[in-house]
Amino acid sequence: MAAPGVFKDRTYSDPNPLPSSVPAVDELGTTSAPLKSASFFIGQYCKPVNDDFMLCKQENQDPAHCLKEGRKVTRCAAELISKLRENCLKEFDAHWQCLENNNQYFHACRKVEKELNSCVFTKLNLTKSIPGTPEGMQQIHEKKNPLFGPLTK
Repeated sequence: MAAPGVFKDRTYSDPNPLPSSVPAVDELGTTSAPLKSASFFIGQYCKPVNDDFMLCKQENQDPAHCLKEGRKVTRCAAELISKLRENCLKEFDAHWQCLENNNQYFHACRKVEKELNSCVFTKLNLTKSIPGTPEGMQQIHEKKNPLFGPLTK
């Protein structure tokens, strides 16, 4: 017998409606590969709403407290995914399909990633930058011959 709250024979759906103060928002409708492909651009494009959401979460541990902010984040990500599809469909599809076919490793898809980055910069004025990269150091995806794997002494 399954433990209480664990449903192995069906998907759990919360029977309680959302509070009326929480605006409805559609799901993104993408799998993990397109989200990973767009992740750095989403981070840049949606930074203000992401920051609001994270500040809200720090204010109060109750998940319901930040539903509005969470919906804004989802809407922002959906808006960017739509813009990527409208402006860089070929490059976006090539990159996320490469990720899908290569166990979602970025290093296996650098060639198509450069094409996507170029299109997104040209048409949406967004650049990919990896957080935590030391200042003045070239981003890994911009290197001609990046080194992969552990460094040897």
